[in-house]
Amino acid sequence: MTFAKAANFSDLPDNAAVAVEVDGVEVALIRTGDEVFAIRDECSHASVALSEGDVTFDDAGTPEIECWLHGSTFNLRTGEPVILPATEPVPIYPTSVDGDVVLVDVENPLKKES
Repeated sequence: MTFAKAANFSDLPDNAAVAVEVDGVEVALIRTGDEVFAIRDECSHASVALSEGDVTFDDAGTPEIECWLHGSTFNLRTGEPVILPATEPVPIYPTSVDGDVVLVDVENPLKKES
């Protein structure tokens, strides 16, 4: 795996998205408590920034991000769309936290584009 610095953990607000660029890839970073999620910062339906959407949780407590334009929601653990109109998943990336540094591996997505 090839991890690169994406942000400082202390700079990430809880339950919100922040747009960053990691090795030329636009990524939305989302911190929920002590966990950090990284998802491609582009809705698979409308090609708009997911980082501008709201972070929500399903009934089981799974974090999701909502596209602000049409309301599609994506599971942050799988990248799968939860709410239409999006039907294609969005790539998600491995993350690691080393002290205050958030690392993301954009070269080895956990969920590849279809």
